[in-house]
Amino acid sequence: MTFEDDLAAEGEPEAEFHVGIAARQPMKRVAAGALFHDPQGRIVMVEPIYKPTWEIPGGMCEKGEAPRDACRREVAEEIGLATNVGRLLVVDWQPGHGVWGEIVVFVFDGGTLSEQHIDAVELQPDELRGLHRVALTDIRGRVRPSMYRRLSEADRAKRNGETLYLQFGRRA
Repeated sequence: MTFEDDLAAEGEPEAEFHVGIAARQPMKRVAAGALFHDPQGRIVMVEPIYKPTWEIPGGMCEKGEAPRDACRREVAEEIGLATNVGRLLVVDWQPGHGVWGEIVVFVFDGGTLSEQHIDAVELQPDELRGLHRVALTDIRGRVRPSMYRRLSEADRAKRNGETLYLQFGRRA
């Protein structure tokens, strides 16, 4: 069965009983990233040109795109690696902050990148200025506190074979 087959099996979408109600429902942003390690166990981070903090490879889901598919696409776009993203490690809800609305972030296991894979990385030049390999303890100050909590929990989930639900980087 394909996604299209599954969608067709759902049947016709239901009609709105109160016209316009669907348009008034809240919309959440969704993002997905991959937690990669290098052979020494350091986390692979990217340095965006459009903000002061580092990120794991990944990005925003496009309309109609599943988080795992978005993660694969964003990793390929950002660092030029076609990878089979592994299991889900963390789902993290973040509240709105400033001009940015709330978001749900999925973190998948990217596995360990060999030195050959790291040497083959091609950064998306209009988005990224650098690739870094850093120990989790050395990431503080380079990411927002919520991202540090999320990465800490994702790293722990990877080691322990868990999948965690977080709220703003904390276990809920």
